[in-house]
Amino acid sequence: MNDINSIDPCFDDLACLVIHHQEHHPERVIYQTALMSSLINGVYEGTCTMTELLKHGDFGLGTFNNLDGELVALNSRIFQLREDGSARAARAWQKTPFAVMTFFHPTETLRFDEAVSRDRLHRHIDTLIATDNLFCAMRIDGRFSHVETRTVPRQERPYKPMLEAVANQPTFHFEQRQGTVIGFRSPAYVQGINVAGYHEHFITDDRQGGGHILDYHLEEGVLTFGTIAKLVIDLPQDQDFLQANLSPNNLDSVIHSVES
Repeated sequence: MNDINSIDPCFDDLACLVIHHQEHHPERVIYQTALMSSLINGVYEGTCTMTELLKHGDFGLGTFNNLDGELVALNSRIFQLREDGSARAARAWQKTPFAVMTFFHPTETLRFDEAVSRDRLHRHIDTLIATDNLFCAMRIDGRFSHVETRTVPRQERPYKPMLEAVANQPTFHFEQRQGTVIGFRSPAYVQGINVAGYHEHFITDDRQGGGHILDYHLEEGVLTFGTIAKLVIDLPQDQDFLQANLSPNNLDSVIHSVES
């Protein structure tokens, strides 16, 4: 048996190389609780608390139990964007039926000194990533001439499918506001597992308002983003989830309707 002092020095070099790589290239993982298709079909109660979510990331989005507002996580803080357009710090004990989290380690930075639309900004990201088959986490900090959001009102049992729940959702308009966009771009092949394409939430810089984004126009600001190639999903095991129809024929069209 080798003595600890007789370990091959090449092994030491390799270990140091691995540690150095991990420190400078942290693993990029998306953690997700539940599925978008379960949310679409009225599974509005989960068991994952805000405390648990923060073990899996410092950045993300989702919703709260009973579909009670939109969730934004940034800088290891979670906010609840409420149905009146306001925002507040989430409580540690609050739970989520669907959320997407990551430890945000962007690899790309773009500064916009001139106005840019949401569509044009997305095209910049698409061009630089040059693949539709990986995930992307993105953040925009800046001044927005216009942000249009919505927030679904809190639901009570018996739960309606999400398409019905959003029928009377309030929309809000933030004009000339400093704020932050938190978002993910997901591949088309995960539609129903997640939301294919761009999914973004907005919160004002004073953390007093925001919501699920319908549109925005950036006046000036900084975009940071990076690709992610690993997805981890925790699936619920309660009766609501186990009995839900997670593959309806109209899944794609329903997700487009409720998210846009």
